[in-house]
Amino acid sequence: MNNRQALNGTDTVLRENVSFISRTNPYVSLSRVVDAIVLCVFQSVATFLNWNDRETNQEIKMRRKSTLSLFNALLQSYFWIMVVASDKLRVAYQWKQLEYEWPSNDTELLFPEYKQEDNLPLGLEITNTRIFVTVPRWRRGVVASLNYFYINDTRESPSLIPYPSWEAHQYRAGNVPEIISTFRIRADRCERLWVLDTGFTDILDSPEQQAPPALLIYNLTDDRLLRKFIIPEDQKTPDSLFANIAVEDYSCEDTFAYLADLGGPGLVVYSWKSENSWLLKHHFFQPDSQAEEFNVSGISFQWTDGLFGMGLAPTNDGYSVMYFHPLSSTMEFSVSTKLLRDPERATSPDNFHEFHALGSRGHNGQSSVSFLDPDTGVLFYALAVLNAIACWKPQNTFTIEQQGLIYVDNVTMVFPNDLKIDRNGNIWILSDRLPTFMYSRLDPEDYNFRIVMGSVKEAIKGTVCSMNPTSTTNNPHDSTTKVHTVYPKHPKMAENSGYVHNSELISILIIAITIFVRIFI
Repeated sequence: MNNRQALNGTDTVLRENVSFISRTNPYVSLSRVVDAIVLCVFQSVATFLNWNDRETNQEIKMRRKSTLSLFNALLQSYFWIMVVASDKLRVAYQWKQLEYEWPSNDTELLFPEYKQEDNLPLGLEITNTRIFVTVPRWRRGVVASLNYFYINDTRESPSLIPYPSWEAHQYRAGNVPEIISTFRIRADRCERLWVLDTGFTDILDSPEQQAPPALLIYNLTDDRLLRKFIIPEDQKTPDSLFANIAVEDYSCEDTFAYLADLGGPGLVVYSWKSENSWLLKHHFFQPDSQAEEFNVSGISFQWTDGLFGMGLAPTNDGYSVMYFHPLSSTMEFSVSTKLLRDPERATSPDNFHEFHALGSRGHNGQSSVSFLDPDTGVLFYALAVLNAIACWKPQNTFTIEQQGLIYVDNVTMVFPNDLKIDRNGNIWILSDRLPTFMYSRLDPEDYNFRIVMGSVKEAIKGTVCSMNPTSTTNNPHDSTTKVHTVYPKHPKMAENSGYVHNSELISILIIAITIFVRIFI
């Protein structure tokens, strides 16, 4: 084999590696920028070696062959390190279709409209012994909107057990069930489960508001309903859809729940102590018309969803900073719960400047849910279009360079729809291919729903989220530090930036320099 044949063969291998990574991990390990640099460097070396293929000096020819071999080995090692480095989470559970733990055939007969294909998991919560999964009533064939299975269940596809009972989800004698249709839930440190019930059914076919949206709170020790709070009429609109909840539980007797209405849009704050709620409006809750176009795994659609993601960062004054964003937006915002928990200030038109715009996630940066890990202080959020989970340290400015990717997969992470962190420092993500369910048809022979999990500290290793802050704090709620609020000049300012870290580019440059030094010296 001559040099030219060797070069052609090596070139093919490298191109296949680039193609593989582009398919499996297009956003983290190898963006278009790195692809271009790698191929340009390789082609430069290949061209140089080909041009000198006629050299008669055998020593020079052998030296160039060894150089090419080294170059190929270094690049392939780099490629595979990037692939493996992104695989820090594992699939804990997966389902082709959901199944229920029917106690008997008679129980199944109590749900005559049950259709397995109508049941799609959407929200999750993790407690010490159980994993809770919500199944909204998108269509009439849903059995139970809130379910669980035990965390020590070793089956690949555990069957779901309705919570708190089968009866709580049964339509009887024309009466609606105790829980109608819930999207997301939250367990607090006081052993209570907060369930946000939309009261909305058959959403995709014949939408019906069967009951007012309500907040139900259960005692997790005995599964008893502690309280049901119906959201007042003047705190919702005909378009309201309460799809997410965050709970601030500094005190078990003075807990606050934050209910995100993506349709209003608005934020309803509920006080456990006063058993009262109030509504906040702000233009930061509104969707961005330039971020309403989505394309997930080849399915294009338009959503105009407002306030959605919420993450609470505890501060040392008994309050928190809420980081939030609309679903149809690429921007991140923040506000102190000191404002939100004061009904007079929260509902005042003078609170405008209490809210802060932090920055953009860049093109295709629409995010659904988010959650802040109190141990590491890192905010995690799901990138719906990119099938990815990203992270950011609030001490840093909210720029593309300061945001990291911990997981991306076009098979196991298609439309990440909920994200939680348990008390043991593990991150849990539920992906469910919702756009395919809504606008096409799920393949019942394929795995459609997954719960992916792993250690938070392991997940952020090697990302900007694991490093010490490199810039002045971005927390505008800390009066002791300078505020750095980032306003992007244009929503597409980071379209081609990706999430490539400087370390990756440096690695490529080191490889290139090594090669050329060996060639010329």
